[in-house]
Amino acid sequence: MSKQSKLAKISVPNNPKLWLVIGITVAGVLILAETRRRRLRTRYLIKEDFGAFIQRFELLPFPQPPPPAARLTLAGLTFAVKDVFDINDYVTGFGNPDWKETHEIAGKTALVVTSLLKNGATCVGKTVMDELGFGITGENVHYGTPTNPRMPSRVPGGSSSGSAVAVASELADFALGTDTVGCVRIPASFCGILGFRPSHGVISTLGVLPNSQSLDTVGWFARDPSILHHVGHVLLQLKLVELRRTRRFVVADDLFQLSKVPQQKTVHVVSRVTEKLSGYQQPKSLNFGQYVASNVPSLKGFSEQSTNLQNGISTLKALSSVMSLLQRYEFKTNHEEWVKSVRPRLGPDVSDRVLAAITTPHENIKSLYKVRTEMRAAIQNLLKDDGILVVPTVADHPLKLNSKKGLSAEFHDRAFALSSIASMSGCCQVTIPLGKHEDCPISVSFVACHGGDKFLLDTVLDMYSSLQEQVSIVSNLPPSPDTNGNMDASELLKEKGNAAFKGRQWNKAVSYYTEAIKMNESNGTYYCNRAAAYLELACFKQAEEDCSKAISLDKKAVKAYMRRGTARESLMFYKEALQDFMHALVLEPQNKVANLAEKRLRKLIR
Repeated sequence: MSKQSKLAKISVPNNPKLWLVIGITVAGVLILAETRRRRLRTRYLIKEDFGAFIQRFELLPFPQPPPPAARLTLAGLTFAVKDVFDINDYVTGFGNPDWKETHEIAGKTALVVTSLLKNGATCVGKTVMDELGFGITGENVHYGTPTNPRMPSRVPGGSSSGSAVAVASELADFALGTDTVGCVRIPASFCGILGFRPSHGVISTLGVLPNSQSLDTVGWFARDPSILHHVGHVLLQLKLVELRRTRRFVVADDLFQLSKVPQQKTVHVVSRVTEKLSGYQQPKSLNFGQYVASNVPSLKGFSEQSTNLQNGISTLKALSSVMSLLQRYEFKTNHEEWVKSVRPRLGPDVSDRVLAAITTPHENIKSLYKVRTEMRAAIQNLLKDDGILVVPTVADHPLKLNSKKGLSAEFHDRAFALSSIASMSGCCQVTIPLGKHEDCPISVSFVACHGGDKFLLDTVLDMYSSLQEQVSIVSNLPPSPDTNGNMDASELLKEKGNAAFKGRQWNKAVSYYTEAIKMNESNGTYYCNRAAAYLELACFKQAEEDCSKAISLDKKAVKAYMRRGTARESLMFYKEALQDFMHALVLEPQNKVANLAEKRLRKLIR
């Protein structure tokens, strides 16, 4: 066939009816495309709340008392609540439609919710959760999985998933959850926000559906440490003022070996911040697994002899198995009758756990409570009233959504091994975000002894800005070839300088810091530390110059402003000294030394 005849085969005749058909077809395609676009847009609008809420409503706060009464503590703030908190005239759904259908509306509002309303906060709705409080991924087959704003392709963590997402997506200033086996701490870590699990029993659970009353606590999320602090003061009914205590940090080195995040992004961030803050001791290392094995003898009956378990995890896996047994026993006591009579529709993972709880024979229950008692005593002896245990919140990154592998045994065991520390001791724990690693949010957790809630909240408020500054510095550094975070030569020289300084060997300290500066001229801490030694030697001009250099490298170096102010005051440059202390107060408004210096200098200038 010739080329001309081929072309003739595909040529379109000048037929008006055919053009009409083509036009209608094209129009149809365009209409279908626009319809699909609008459906996608509608779907997006439905997900505007990131799927965090089961129910949106507004509960207005109690009226502000007239002057001279102080402004209510939480005035102007909004909060959301997990679907386990009773709200008057609403059914508490426990994250499951069958539960909601078989229970009546609540006649009263949970005590903690009322307390928040009385203190000026507005409630904006109920949030999605793992069904019946079983789960740590945040997935719910009935209401959908809330979207993790920090990592949309990953799970948000559970069981208080919706509350964490509501805060992380800025739909609420703070949110209430419950923490039984990590249900606040884990989603806080996965969503990159603050999460607080209080000491067991210190906050009322009246009007809160129980999962396991020996482990259940009312926890909360926030993006801002001051809001976390204010909510804590309201819920814990704390005194505003307390004598400042020295803070002693204990790092569970063996547990950080479980984490996939380099220590330079976690442990070393904490260590460097404690160097800069007054009243903080340098962290000391501890093999926490060995400590628990030696101080919780009742655990021996639950330990597994396995050479495959990593160092430290064997003892904590035994602890987590006791935690799971205790949760199953108490869940069965609370809800067996309902589960057997209703036979609720449950997601696969939750169904397996509920079935295990209902069918597991519970023998020798007293041994479970004995482990809990010994664990609390062990943590109390370790931390006393001035200690803070530093542990990873979680060992792994958040799982991918709709993962075919599901919740692997390894992921589950590693997560529960870490969360069992506070759950089984009843201690308080806070999750603190520390940026990202491999594009996933990472965090570290501080644990204080039972009843040390205010101490822990104050510590977070005191350290948070410095921790985030250090995170920013670490994030901008090139990757370290040593994933265990061993210090380079300049850091070792700095440490030697610190030791000499503590030994009151000022000249020796100056020498070490000088050698560190020669090796790394871009580290402001070296200059700032050398300035401190110069001040002790009354070398005020040199101290001023070092501080100026430190400030040029780090505009938020509070200690550098403080030390330069001290040097300038000694050189009788009172106006310049005043400016330095005022700058320090802008960065750290609660700094008492800077506040006193400002008042003293203002009197001198008059």
